[in-house]
Amino acid sequence: MAQTLFGVQSSLNFLWSPSFYNLHLTGPALGIIALLLCVVLFLFRAKRIDRFAASLFVPCVLCVSFAAALNYTMCNMNPVHASERPALPTTYALRLNEPLGADSFPSAAAWQKAPAIKFDQDWKAENPDPQRATEVRLLWTPETLYLRFHCNYQTIFVFPDARPDGWRYELWNRDVAETFLQPDSTDAFVYREFEVSPNGYWIDLAVSHRKIEELHSGLRRRVVMDEKSKTWTAELAIPMKYLTTQFDPKHAWRANFYRIEGESEPRFYSAWSPTFTPKPSFHVPSAFGTLEFHD
Repeated sequence: MAQTLFGVQSSLNFLWSPSFYNLHLTGPALGIIALLLCVVLFLFRAKRIDRFAASLFVPCVLCVSFAAALNYTMCNMNPVHASERPALPTTYALRLNEPLGADSFPSAAAWQKAPAIKFDQDWKAENPDPQRATEVRLLWTPETLYLRFHCNYQTIFVFPDARPDGWRYELWNRDVAETFLQPDSTDAFVYREFEVSPNGYWIDLAVSHRKIEELHSGLRRRVVMDEKSKTWTAELAIPMKYLTTQFDPKHAWRANFYRIEGESEPRFYSAWSPTFTPKPSFHVPSAFGTLEFHD
């Protein structure tokens, strides 16, 4: 039995490496779980024959366990193989050369000059809903990135409370518009998250390898609700120094934009660049589109 398990785990070990590293097949490569099971069973079987020889396989168990965790993470963060994914979208922020308005936000005329990106499909690029369509425009100066969300809605579901400054943890459990911004894509799992709700509450987060902490960006926001047309519009002003230490407009960023609406599941989860995860998830850096900066 020990010899059979050794042969099986050796074969699985041989097959996993090219599947994961060369072919990037994260799904089939999950066979590493079977490999881990075989290694553990082999260790216990071999222990009956030679305890010392069996102990030499303990590092192998640790190594395969780490590889299994790596495989699982990559599979979740890259739910669709690159060959199956549509081309990632590109948009750009336009440089703001006009004076700000009375509230220190761009004027309506300035916003109209910025290109509009629109989306109304869910996170799988399915089930379009024009009544929940979202339009995003971006403007920039060397000191500030401005975002404008114009959102059609069917219903409004928001928190009734927040900190005095409007910051609200777990804002994503209510209706929100979101953006994930990644000025530096060297580490795909490090980026910034910003959300705003129809009643003006907001949250800013530094995301690093699935861990989050408040960014303390000091962003400013302005939200206008139009119940007659069933739209709400949110403008954000985010200081560049909290996004990148050295802003270079010639350097493109990775980014994505999202909406969540609805009181109970199934809620409406919408994305500019679809994530294609089995269940709604926006934290998929491989799905981030490209954000350029134009004069």
